[in-house]
Formats: sequence, structure tokens, C-alpha cells
Amino acid sequence: MGLRTFCLGSILFFMLFMPTLLNALTVSEIRELRAKHRLSSLLVFGDSSVDPGNNNRITTSSKSNFLPYGKDFMGGHPTGRFSNGKLASDFVAEALGYAKTVPAFLDPNITKEDLLHAVSFASAGSGYDDLTANLTGMHKVGAKRIAVVGVPPLGCMPAVKTFVGDGVHCVDKINKAVLSLNLKIEKEMKAIQTQLNMKTLFIDAYKVVSSAINNPKKYGFSETTKGCCGTGTFEVGDACKGSETCKNPDKYVFWDAVHPSQMLYKILAQVTMKSIPSTFFC
Repeated sequence: MGLRTFCLGSILFFMLFMPTLLNALTVSEIRELRAKHRLSSLLVFGDSSVDPGNNNRITTSSKSNFLPYGKDFMGGHPTGRFSNGKLASDFVAEALGYAKTVPAFLDPNITKEDLLHAVSFASAGSGYDDLTANLTGMHKVGAKRIAVVGVPPLGCMPAVKTFVGDGVHCVDKINKAVLSLNLKIEKEMKAIQTQLNMKTLFIDAYKVVSSAINNPKKYGFSETTKGCCGTGTFEVGDACKGSETCKNPDKYVFWDAVHPSQMLYKILAQVTMKSIPSTFFC
């Protein structure tokens, strides 16, 4: 199967770690539009926030294919996802009716059927560089719709607060830099939409995560300052391996000292679905 054929009619979904729009649709309405306009597949690019296990087969220190990662995933098995369970991309794929989870492109058990519906090329530790974010190049090989998820408040990550801040408060200078970056990304997305005559969508992850941190009860959270794994202040990847975890990860915004819990990923996915306007499909 050639790359051109594979990308035609697809939605490309970028998560960079990780505006409410008018005319938001219900999940059933989105599925109907997807079928009507023959949107064949969901392709995911990004870093550890959407890596479902590609790094399991790459020589790198950025791995999570061991417990307690995946303890709340189907069957309780670690898959390489940097979470206790599913990622936002998994929830989005399920809501769109593609698959219950997005498989890793490097998974030896991936099937042709998987490739036709949803697949992730994301790799933990990768950045937003020319290789993974050349939207113009993707447009040339057939991509018609691209959604980009903005950067969340990195200054509020437990690890960042531990190593850069005072260990308690969000690092304001980092968050200000993130906000500036997101504005530039959103502006560039609008420009690309005009220049290439394609559908683009910017999803404001910063707003969602900040809201969860500042208004935890609204989302059912009780812990916003540390992760569920270990002390929750610095553990990520190997440092989290074999560590004790909190009793209820769903009450935590963060799973480890960097990555969101499955519950926050679910909330991000729900906001993503609600932010998709009908014009994105037509």
C-alpha cells in the first residue's frame, strides 16, 4: 500500500505532548459525517503522550513497557503507553468509531485492517520537528484534514516544579512561553488552511489541563500537584518502574511526574470531540 493511498481521506492528529468552537457535534453526528465523507483512518504523530508502544522496538531509554504503567489498561498489561491506561488518541479513535485503541505502527502484531483505520507513528522523546510536522508534505501525499493539539501547561508538571521551580507552584515563565508558542501554532494552522485549502483544527490542551488543575472538583480530581507513581514528584519512565502507586489514579491529574493519568486523557479526548465543527468534515 503506497503512502499516497494510505493518507487519502484520513484525519491526521498531532499531539505535542499534549477554542471551543461553535456548532459542536455529538459523537453520533461525527460518526455519520465521517462515514458520509469517507474519512478512512486516523493517523497519529507525536511524542510520549500518544506513543502506544513504538518505543518498545526502538533503542532508547524512553520506555514504559513495564508495570506500573498500563496497570489499568485492558488486561492490566503494560503496552508502552506512558499512562496507567489509555491515551487521548485511543479515546478519540474509539469515539470516532475506528477502534478501541490506536495500535503502534511498529507493533509486530499490527494487521492490514488496523492500518486502514487507526495507527500511531508517535515516539516517546521525539519533538515537533520537520520530519513529524511537515504539514505541507503531508498535504502533498493526500492529507485533507489535520488536527493539532496545543502544548499543555508544562510549568505545572510535577517534575518541572521539582527540578525548575520550588516544588509546589507552577513555573510561570515556562507557562508563559508555552502560551506564546500555542498562539504561534494556532496562527500557523490558520495560515496553512488558507494556503493549502485544507481543513485544520487547533485544540487548546493548555486550557483544558489548566482548568483541571485549577478546578479539580469539576472533573472529579483530588490531587493536582503530584503524580500517582512513587512520590509523584520526579518519577517517570525507569524511575517509575516497580514503584508503588496511589490507590485511585482517576483522582490524579498526573500519572507520573510528567504524563497525564488515563482520566485526564479521557477528558482531553472528550473536549477534542466537542470542539470539532461540522465544517471540519465537509
